[in-house]
Amino acid sequence: MRHPPRHPPRPRLGALSAGALLTFASTALAVAGAGSGAAAAPGCSVAYSTVNSWSGGFQGSVTITNNGAALSSWTLGFDFPGGQRLSQGWGATWSQSGRSVTAGNESWNGSLATGASVTAGFIASWSGGNPAPTAFTLNGQACEGGSGTPGPTPTTTPTPTPTTSPTGTPTAPASGAPELGVTGNRLTDRAGTTRRLLGVNRSGGEFMCVQGHGIFDGPVDDASVQAIADWKANTVRIPLNEECWLGLDNIRPEYRGANYVNAVKDLVARVLDHGMTPVVELHWTYGQYTGNSANCTDVHASCQKPMPDARYTPAFWSSVADTFKNDRRVVFDLFNEPYPDRATDNAEQAWACWRDGGTCPGIGYEVAGMQRLVDAVRATGARNVVLVPGLAYANDLSGWLSHAPTDPAGGLAAAWHVYNFNSCASEACWNSILAPVAGRVPLVAGEIGENTCDHAFVDRVMKWSDDRGLSYLGWTWNTWDCSSGPALISGYDGTPTAFGLGLRDHLRALH
Repeated sequence: MRHPPRHPPRPRLGALSAGALLTFASTALAVAGAGSGAAAAPGCSVAYSTVNSWSGGFQGSVTITNNGAALSSWTLGFDFPGGQRLSQGWGATWSQSGRSVTAGNESWNGSLATGASVTAGFIASWSGGNPAPTAFTLNGQACEGGSGTPGPTPTTTPTPTPTTSPTGTPTAPASGAPELGVTGNRLTDRAGTTRRLLGVNRSGGEFMCVQGHGIFDGPVDDASVQAIADWKANTVRIPLNEECWLGLDNIRPEYRGANYVNAVKDLVARVLDHGMTPVVELHWTYGQYTGNSANCTDVHASCQKPMPDARYTPAFWSSVADTFKNDRRVVFDLFNEPYPDRATDNAEQAWACWRDGGTCPGIGYEVAGMQRLVDAVRATGARNVVLVPGLAYANDLSGWLSHAPTDPAGGLAAAWHVYNFNSCASEACWNSILAPVAGRVPLVAGEIGENTCDHAFVDRVMKWSDDRGLSYLGWTWNTWDCSSGPALISGYDGTPTAFGLGLRDHLRALH
């Protein structure tokens, strides 16, 4: 959905569990005092943290606090003690030579006043162990007096062990979310049985953190997830915010980095525990866009942008893919609703921007195209199914087949969104534009809805999709006023709105 949800009435601070608190190894380090005979005063402090970890890799963060004179530029230096290798970073210009790592300021964050802090992040690999650095320098001056401690031991999500037939052929689990792959134009489980994604969106993770209100909008506890399952949904799409996942400075500390990542992992685990497929999706991203149909003028990830940004989005997907790559029950949705077609009137330029990124007409930041994001996911070794949305807020798939990214894992599906107010909102359009795509690759309607607080339109969408064995997810499982936008429920116990009643009863009838 391209329109930002309303701000919740108040932050829900109680939603964070103790397990979601940031774990970090911190060193407060001193630089010699400036005056003769003066006591040594701390010149800087550095908090080094392992935000997220997986087998063979981790996402790290460093927060530098300047306790000395104001700086106009800065360079942080430290050594990886365990042979870790830096692969990418953000918030600084990162480099590594041997064990030595340097992080220099970007053009926009070089000024560091006395008492001010700046945070930068990175992704690195490790082998054998992942101990934290024990010493840092700031602008070439050694910081003294601290010692690092190892970050948390990396953990991985176990891959379910499939049952086998007497011939040794893997068969689907008797119940629960399946491990998914792509066979021709179908989503299939390990036995080759066709699977459809039928369920809801659970909005909140894209906007609450950047607005400073929390991580999710409303409860995401066991009871609230059970309420979704009680509708006979088998899938929950979870929109995310890249700045909150990566832990950037503009997000409140309690809602970013490890706190945010752990909260998302907890929700994914609950969805799986209730036998449903989680779809983790990138919704709001960095990059200033003020052109046609701009949703905001903010450079930060505070609204829907026309395309993913090259600065942070590849790092986001590297981290997310590494986090969930050992569990193919989790599906990746690359980017909510691209609209480079609103920035240029040339359809071919829009589709080229969509696939290849770079410098795109009408978009003032460097774009990460869909091919680069697929490459970022696959470079981690992840073979999870990847959803790739089309243009016009994911409503237009007319150029999808001719511009589709290349996937060495053969695991791509096309994603589309449809509301009653979209251009392609009739059976005639679906038959002419969508049916050819659905004949070649799996087609998933990641969002369906209408702004009438009724379900006559989505009834048509579901019938058209059912007739072709396609997938669809209702927007959205949030208690908003459905007269101002699609909201499926009026209570997190699963009480439906008039709009939600149509989806609930339809899913139950299918079951």
